[in-house]
Amino acid sequence: MDRTHVYLPNRGLIGALLIANMLMAARLSFSFKPLVLCSSYPRIFHNHFPKSRPCPLWSSSFSFCLQKLHRSPTCPSVAPFSSHCSAPSMATAPQSTPEVNPLLQDFDFPPFDAVKADHVIPGIRTILSQLENDLAELESKVEPSWPKLVEPLEKILDKLIVAWGVVNHLKSVKDSPELRSAIEEVQPDKVKFMLRLGQSKPFYNAFKAIQESPEWPTLSDAQKRIVESQIKEAVLEGVSLEDDKKEHFNKIQQELAKLSQKFEENVLDATKKFEKLITDKKEVEGLPATALGLAAQTAVSKGHENATAENGPWMITLDAPSYLSVMQHARNRSLRKEVYHAYVTRASSGDLDNTEIIDQILKLRLEKAKLLGYNNYAEVSMATKMATVDKAEGLLEKLRSASWDAAVQDMEDLKNFSKSQGAAEADDLNHWDLNFWSERLRESKYDINEEELRPFFSLPKVMDGLFSLAKMLFGIDIEPADGLAPVWNSDVRFYCVKDSTGSPIAYFYFDPYSRPSEKRGGAWMDEVVARSRALSRDGTKARLPIAHMVCNQTPPVGSKPSLMTFREVETVFHEFGHALQHMLTEQDEGLVSGIRGIEWDAVELPSQFMENWDTLMSIAKHYETGETLPEDVYLKLLAARTFRAGSLSLRQIKFATVDLELHSKYVPGGSETIYDVDRRVSKRTQVIPPLPEDRFLCSFSHIFAGGYAAGYYSYKWAEVLSADAFSAFEDAGLDDKKAVEETGKKFRETILALGGGKAPLEVFVEFRGREPSPEALLRHNGLLSVTASA
Repeated sequence: MDRTHVYLPNRGLIGALLIANMLMAARLSFSFKPLVLCSSYPRIFHNHFPKSRPCPLWSSSFSFCLQKLHRSPTCPSVAPFSSHCSAPSMATAPQSTPEVNPLLQDFDFPPFDAVKADHVIPGIRTILSQLENDLAELESKVEPSWPKLVEPLEKILDKLIVAWGVVNHLKSVKDSPELRSAIEEVQPDKVKFMLRLGQSKPFYNAFKAIQESPEWPTLSDAQKRIVESQIKEAVLEGVSLEDDKKEHFNKIQQELAKLSQKFEENVLDATKKFEKLITDKKEVEGLPATALGLAAQTAVSKGHENATAENGPWMITLDAPSYLSVMQHARNRSLRKEVYHAYVTRASSGDLDNTEIIDQILKLRLEKAKLLGYNNYAEVSMATKMATVDKAEGLLEKLRSASWDAAVQDMEDLKNFSKSQGAAEADDLNHWDLNFWSERLRESKYDINEEELRPFFSLPKVMDGLFSLAKMLFGIDIEPADGLAPVWNSDVRFYCVKDSTGSPIAYFYFDPYSRPSEKRGGAWMDEVVARSRALSRDGTKARLPIAHMVCNQTPPVGSKPSLMTFREVETVFHEFGHALQHMLTEQDEGLVSGIRGIEWDAVELPSQFMENWDTLMSIAKHYETGETLPEDVYLKLLAARTFRAGSLSLRQIKFATVDLELHSKYVPGGSETIYDVDRRVSKRTQVIPPLPEDRFLCSFSHIFAGGYAAGYYSYKWAEVLSADAFSAFEDAGLDDKKAVEETGKKFRETILALGGGKAPLEVFVEFRGREPSPEALLRHNGLLSVTASA
């Protein structure tokens, strides 16, 4: 969701609709928490980024492949818009032919297998041309009423939303030079269209007229939210600007879209560029069998046909499963140093250097803020969020204070432990040592070896456990529906979600494995289509929502299934939480259904909430024997959940604080560089200062190529909400199945069902009975009684 996401503040009409981007988040299996990215667009759809899971600030890449999956002659038991087995006849996904552009066809499930790079330019331009005509006609006769304004706009835009979503999604999971080039050529046309739409005075005036009409009190809460947020979004899109100022604003938006796309491409290319072939077995000592198998498999894919896990050669990359294995397990300190250095300097030199791009992005965002009458870009960002700059900074400082002493103690523990093990570096631990010695300390302290636990977390068993949990908490059944919808890779699974009566209520794709050659790093969830009454096929039942979940976990090696780390399990639960909010919505107003219209700093609530369950349910079963995880190991896993919590918390706080500093206080071209800001913030948020050559900002896609600019704090903000929400289940009694089910039903009816149709604080209070408190988060992290001295 690492593409998330994830989400945007009070999304306006268009903002809510255009989910065409990607908010991705890669989650680190050790020292970081949530991060998410999304592509850059005008604010108009800034409210529509894919949800994404917490991820470390390092976004690496993961892997997958593509293959056509034809419809099964007999349908598996699901259909997109009915409870019957077969999809509607009009829904057949077309096969690509010279005469047919699949982007222009009518379908229920997108033809992911048929869309190619050469379809993008003619397809998107044809759609935009038609929409230009439709918008001009609607503007000429628009009336300030729901049937004559909002519903027609939603219908007009849906074709672009879905088509652009298909293109953007394929760029994220099946990147190619041809697809990049096509998107780069047509993106200015799309941005121009969205600016025209967002700055439409006839629509803006019509929304204001609805707000001022005698009918206003009769509108539903959801309808009022749509009108209010659309008016606000229009102002933020420059509707009030005139002549030269509007022209300058539009140029800024176009340039920001180009810069953000280039930023993310540089990160991907820099990540792919690093490859280290190792032939000496001594150099890979300490790497577990799964990592060696993956490294050999990667070497085979790079032309070393005879590579084996036992004898090599082994290919090390900056892709997450590879990078993390080296950082956590390689005894070869020089190898750890080399790989770490390559990681934190990605996209910071040569043709892939993002430094100047960052400066330009920050400069243009500040100019945009000034044009709109704000002091800085952070104020623009906060205009559509729950928090203000002061409140966000206040929360971060409170959490920093509670985390600092614990993080200092974490470092002392590592020094003492490494010294007890005879480590030469014990008195001079550096960044490339921390995760290695943390793993050794965790193994010693809790007698847990994460690699030895992998057989208990095979992907099929994890998904079975996850779906059983969803049934217990929310009363839904999830069934395989492979073959019903075309997919972009043979490993992609397709599922149908059914209610207690057996009727389909949603669908989702799941793309689990790492594929560094073509797939962006991180994990994310995004919508394919949203629930909508206006877009019903038959005019009676609302269109059902469809989502996709993308992860980058360890792929199967040889004949073994994907054997997951505990962190990878958490990532799946996180993205599924996002998907649940999209799929279990009961909101029929399409512009605020599911993940749409929810303030960005509340959007991580369901995803982070679901992480609380991954160790509390019996999902761990040995993939060969079916043996359940031994109870003593289970208890050790629970005890280890707060291991190094202070350090992990500080890392996220550092990312969030740097983000706010760059967007509120930093002056582009001034006396302080972006790296000066990073070092200044690090003094209060990192126990060990960053390396002088550290350039993590050059790969901080969340804020420079996604929807988290002046919004990265949202992870911590929403973590407060999610921890407090989970504490409702603790209060009810986690061992009381009936109480858990009743609380789960209430969670579904509020947090998951109401979407953006109500302010998130109101929704939370409706579920919890009071406003949120950070006490549960600090308690869960073992930091409640810790005070800071820094």
